[in-house]
Amino acid sequence: MMKRACLALFLLITLTSCQKEKLDQNNAFENYSKNFVESLWLNFPDYAAASGFHKYDSILSIDDAQTRTKQLAFANANLDSLKKYDEKSLSPANYTDRKMVQNMLNGFIFNIQEMKSYEWNPSEYNVSSSFADILNGSYDSLAVRLRNISRKLEKVPDYYAAAKRNIKNPTLEHTALAIAQNTGGLSVFEKDLPAVLANSKLSDSEKSEIKNKSVKAIDAIKDYINWLQHLENKTPRDFRLGQALYDKKFQFDIESAYTSAQIYDKAIQHKNELHAKMFAIADKLWKKYLGDAPKPKDKNQLIRQVIDKISLQHTSPESFQQEIEKQLPELLAFIRQKDLIYIDPSKPLEVRKEPDYMAGVAGASISAPGPYDKNAKTYYNVGSLSGWSAEESESYLREYNDYILQILNIHEAIPGHYTQLVYSNQSPSLIKSIAGNGAMVEGWAVYSELMMLENGYKNSDEMWLLYYKWNLRSTCNTILDIGVHTKNMSKAQALHLLMDEAFQQQAEAEGKWRRVSLTQVQLCSYFTGFTEICELRDLYKKQEGKNFNLKKFHATFLSYGSAPVKYIEDLMITK
Repeated sequence: MMKRACLALFLLITLTSCQKEKLDQNNAFENYSKNFVESLWLNFPDYAAASGFHKYDSILSIDDAQTRTKQLAFANANLDSLKKYDEKSLSPANYTDRKMVQNMLNGFIFNIQEMKSYEWNPSEYNVSSSFADILNGSYDSLAVRLRNISRKLEKVPDYYAAAKRNIKNPTLEHTALAIAQNTGGLSVFEKDLPAVLANSKLSDSEKSEIKNKSVKAIDAIKDYINWLQHLENKTPRDFRLGQALYDKKFQFDIESAYTSAQIYDKAIQHKNELHAKMFAIADKLWKKYLGDAPKPKDKNQLIRQVIDKISLQHTSPESFQQEIEKQLPELLAFIRQKDLIYIDPSKPLEVRKEPDYMAGVAGASISAPGPYDKNAKTYYNVGSLSGWSAEESESYLREYNDYILQILNIHEAIPGHYTQLVYSNQSPSLIKSIAGNGAMVEGWAVYSELMMLENGYKNSDEMWLLYYKWNLRSTCNTILDIGVHTKNMSKAQALHLLMDEAFQQQAEAEGKWRRVSLTQVQLCSYFTGFTEICELRDLYKKQEGKNFNLKKFHATFLSYGSAPVKYIEDLMITK
């Protein structure tokens, strides 16, 4: 009897000791996380500002050897610190944060030591966006923000001097982008800043000082543009990343449970499945749109002809932005009616013309506030069609026809990026908000398109056919990106994929070729995240059985911030 009592007491003490050790580990890790974030912002002030932390807004980080050495030291020191925290002793949330911090730090090292895009991508050097964000901000008084701008302006000449020292054999594509975006960004200093300054309450001497510094900044930007235009570049780097670099970048940027090769195979399979579904609908719609015209033997040609007819239904160039603004309340009303997800009405969303300094990569995007700026506006940036030829506008609007424009709005705004990023800012984990995973973010936007249609949004054969075409777009993004950067896919092959197999208009296909020549891996994030979220929902349904509730799934999934889906699965699925 005494032995049993001693054994029970021993087990109780051991269990209590283990629980205390785990509690100590978790408390220690949470304290480490706070210190890590503070140190992160000091080393990456631009990253801080983008996340809504404005303590270092007056600092313009100069990308030189000294800065990179400091950043490497920061990354390696924190990787050593992470070894102190036993993964098995951490709570699921802290375990996930540890994984995300570790991936972030290794990503910093990879970018500095292996990727080295600071040498071959001149478009990485552009101060316009950071200054525009301060000008347009609402986080502090205008006077404080202008004084931060004043101090930041002092370093602009040094910033571009470092850029010129860094750049070696840049790609032609990134050089052209840098020239275009820096040229567009001049308006921030030549128009926006003077207008805001004139209406400020700063003293005349302060205004004069900022104007003088701004003139020097403008001169530095123009000098950089001129330098790029006349740069002797006899052996420019190929914009293609190559297999080895691509696989590593995919690992760090996507953080998927799958490799790039596995995702490529899944995308090929999904493309074939979509073609079968699209043919069934297009064949059914043939008579409605093409009457008694003979059907082509090639199934893809049949799909293309039906889509081309439906795509004639579109808005005008002048009404493009207004049409987007009109549709957002309709999406919100449908979500409330179906009780699909809670959307906080206090978080403002504003549709605006895409700023000039953002032009050149995507036609529509979201600029969301960071976790420190939770109540700031989210901007839905819409590319302008002004200055386009009638032919270019018509091609673009056929791509974003009356059906696909609605899917675009689901993706970018409600309940896509805008909604997800509002939730991300509410996550109790700051790490999950600031180290947001692109595949989860884009995957949610793609998933939300399917989810809305599954629940009956604008249900029709036309809407489903055009949705499948849109979903084919994200699928082919993956095939395109991996194909171009690792399989030497040519422009002709890429345009065939996009136009003949993804049924895109030429303007859209040309724009996507431009994008894949300027970015790497990011185009894979849509399909990868979408695939993993759909698979997670299936697992969650099976786990919950009769208790499955879609709104609860959405709320639970989004509550973990912008964490990689594979880690959210660890938190949601009992294994």
